[in-house]
Amino acid sequence: MLNVEAIDLYYGAAQALRHVSVAAVPGKVTCVLGRNGVGKTSLLRAIAGQHPISGGQIVLNGERLGRSAPYSRARAGIGYVPQGREIFPLLSVRENLETGFAPLKRRDRTIPDDVFTLFPVLKDMLGRRGGDLSGGQQQQLAIGRALVTRPKLLILDEPTEGIQPSIIKDIGRAIVYLKEQAGLAIVLVEQYLDFARELADSVVILDRGEVAFSGAADDLDRPEVRRHLMV
Repeated sequence: MLNVEAIDLYYGAAQALRHVSVAAVPGKVTCVLGRNGVGKTSLLRAIAGQHPISGGQIVLNGERLGRSAPYSRARAGIGYVPQGREIFPLLSVRENLETGFAPLKRRDRTIPDDVFTLFPVLKDMLGRRGGDLSGGQQQQLAIGRALVTRPKLLILDEPTEGIQPSIIKDIGRAIVYLKEQAGLAIVLVEQYLDFARELADSVVILDRGEVAFSGAADDLDRPEVRRHLMV
């Protein structure tokens, strides 16, 4: 599904990613871990097309993405849930969800039933403004909006950040459903180690913009792996 192959990424003269490689396959969760400022969000922005890479390549379903725009990647099947959610506060919940129609053909412009099955609270709040929702509800809305685009690859940037424990559990259950029942390939950036350990099939740990470890999620309990996550 996805192969990120030895990519480099710069912000001006500062190099944020150095030869980073990550893979994601249908029905599995690849979790990207690491301390603050090591390049996790930069990696997701590169995959989503929000920041150009300077070396290496990103391949989706055998096709090189090159410098294609974010909307082209959405049409190709990449759904992106950014850090901070970035919902539209003055639009209603329904209108926020309908912004996901943009990359779809007219006949596909409906909200999938799965959105309301996974997050029933959204169905009860369709007429409320996005800015009136709690942080956890906004996170569910952001995930729901990504699902409206019918992604094959879902990338999520710290979906548990600032979220109450009950909604963290709801989001965890949704991710399990999306990988096991919907068969999505999922790339998850996460700081909450227990959440990552519960959901991940494989992990990639970044340190100073480089891959410090790549392997099975079970390896997270090894001391030589966990040291890359210590502050």
